[in-house]
Amino acid sequence: MRAIWKGAVSFGLVSIGVKLYSATEEKDIRFHQVHREDGGRIRYKRTCSVCGEEVTYDDIAKGYDIGGGEMVILTDEDFADLPLTSSRAIDVLEFVPAEQVDPILYNKAYFLEPEGAATKPYVLLRDALIDSERVAIVKVALRQREQLATLRVREGVLLLNTMLWPDEIRTPDFGFLDEDLKVRPPELAMASSLIDSMTGEFEPDVFTDDYRAALQEVIDAKVEGREVVQPEEVEEAPAAAVDLMAALKASVERAKAARGEQPARAGGGAGEPTPISSARSAQKAAEKKAAKAPAKKTAAKKTAEKKAAEPAKKTAAKKTAAKKTAAKKAEPAKKTAARKTASRKSA
Repeated sequence: MRAIWKGAVSFGLVSIGVKLYSATEEKDIRFHQVHREDGGRIRYKRTCSVCGEEVTYDDIAKGYDIGGGEMVILTDEDFADLPLTSSRAIDVLEFVPAEQVDPILYNKAYFLEPEGAATKPYVLLRDALIDSERVAIVKVALRQREQLATLRVREGVLLLNTMLWPDEIRTPDFGFLDEDLKVRPPELAMASSLIDSMTGEFEPDVFTDDYRAALQEVIDAKVEGREVVQPEEVEEAPAAAVDLMAALKASVERAKAARGEQPARAGGGAGEPTPISSARSAQKAAEKKAAKAPAKKTAAKKTAEKKAAEPAKKTAAKKTAAKKTAAKKAEPAKKTAARKTASRKSA
């Protein structure tokens, strides 16, 4: 890394010589504007809107528009008298708890390295900050501008975070803030449950810039002269208007499923059924119904066969009973005929 600033941290009567390094870097893929036909770089000329002449950097000054077409011109001599150009101090103003600094104020981050014999007071300030669990509020002049900043410790190194001034933070002014919107307690409880189910430890390394990786793949493919095979994108159906409570319940179920947790069952003391669990229960019920259907059909066939056989059995039984009755009625006649035969034989 290359130091971009040298100065000293003023800590009471202690002065700590330091070098300033950019602690972050943007990984955006940058492009040049070129002529589409031949790839030539596009150049811009600095021309005056009044006389039309091309102007060099030496002839360029800073102008402040005061309105009405009037401009106040400031030269290098005007800036030379300002105290910021020669100030090389990081003045510690006070020490405050870190949680009192709103993160929206943070702007850029810089590492501080001790210079020369300043290592011991540097380490002293670092350890004191760690022991006090506070951050130092400081003022520093960077890039011809006085800035508010904090000093804290990160991985054993003092970190300077420049901050925006309070008047640089915009006040939100949106219509919904004036509306009287009421959130029902069950909705708030379900939203809290969703937050609980999605709570984890922040590990920044697990998150990646997918767009930058895909763009780099396109560039590499161009360089190597190969085609880029883009994965097919699944078009999501437009979101329909859904009940807020149902959407929250479904979100909780999905978060629990992603963590490998068992979904809550209805009637088991684990809460009401959700849309997802209801759908799963309905699917299981349909499968059970489909499995029972063949058995029911077989039983129905047997019942039908029994019903069909019953009239035939009843008819056969009736015929048998009729035959027995006829036989009984014929017995006296048979007996009388037998007697007559016997009388004739005796005579």
